[in-house]
Amino acid sequence: MTHLKGRMPVRQVLCVLVVAGLVWVAGPVGRADARSPQVAVEKPAPDFTLTLLSGEKVRLADLRGKVVLLNFWASW
Repeated sequence: MTHLKGRMPVRQVLCVLVVAGLVWVAGPVGRADARSPQVAVEKPAPDFTLTLLSGEKVRLADLRGKVVLLNFWASW
């Protein structure tokens, strides 16, 4: 048992670090950023305008009554 005495604090420190890491990663989940508007459930989406690669502008209001799928992605 004497050889395990020195390892116990290392295991405890590792457990604390893992739990702290999980809390740090999960912390922002469910928290709204002050700069972003809140999602309004069962409310119309706010109108916006997008410019297509062809230069044509498309407004969300022009697509009312149609199914719209928005796919936002980034590659940084």
